[in-house]
Amino acid sequence: MSITPYFSSSAKVWDDISWVFGIKDAGFSGWEIVSDGNYRLENPACRKRIDETLASTGLKVTVHAPYGDLNLATLNDPIYRESIRQVCTCIEHAADLTDRVTIHPGYMSPVGKLMPQKIWDLQKDALRQIGKVASDNGVLACLENMIGIKEFLCRSPEELIGMTEGIEGIGMTFDFGHANTVGKIAAFLPYAGRANHIHIHDNHGQSDEHLALGDGTIDWKVVGREIASRYNGIAVVEGRSVEEGKKSLAVFRECFR
Repeated sequence: MSITPYFSSSAKVWDDISWVFGIKDAGFSGWEIVSDGNYRLENPACRKRIDETLASTGLKVTVHAPYGDLNLATLNDPIYRESIRQVCTCIEHAADLTDRVTIHPGYMSPVGKLMPQKIWDLQKDALRQIGKVASDNGVLACLENMIGIKEFLCRSPEELIGMTEGIEGIGMTFDFGHANTVGKIAAFLPYAGRANHIHIHDNHGQSDEHLALGDGTIDWKVVGREIASRYNGIAVVEGRSVEEGKKSLAVFRECFR
């Protein structure tokens, strides 16, 4: 198996793009663009800066679709339709850069908690619409497992697989930092070969801290070996800074083999 390390930082979506040059210098092969803030792919000025930076660095790309204030499982129909539209627009603009776009599942509002089957059905229908756009554009839209907040959908491997299975154009992103916040790393590992994309970062099991690998409670010697034995593809180190990314990359090179 071969795993290629990329870097991403949602903490820097409003920063000047000059930080991206450090990704290549740190030793990463690619950049996962979080399509938000100064990096909205559908914004011509943002896209021009992104294209120029990619041309200068030679970095390869994957994309994370916008998720702030969006909800693919909301009962509020205008917000539901707008959430789907923004994800689909991102996929259309990402298609000439990558074949992998990570998307977040929705979450249950106080009203939604009273109608769990309706919420499940709404999320499924959103994925069918998004998957159609993804498939038409040669992209796999990868639904990501979520953090330890009970309102979020897809916090377990069984739910993530059940939500995505059989939908054309839809795959799965396994986020092992998120899995740690719900005590599910051991549950996700046997399914690692079914992942289409992977995110890695560390925390202490209580919240989504996005620490450098080795700065939290995840045993990367075990986790890295298990992932490497099953998964072939890109692993995105999600970090708060490129400096922390360098620390993570050292741990990655030691453990993911």
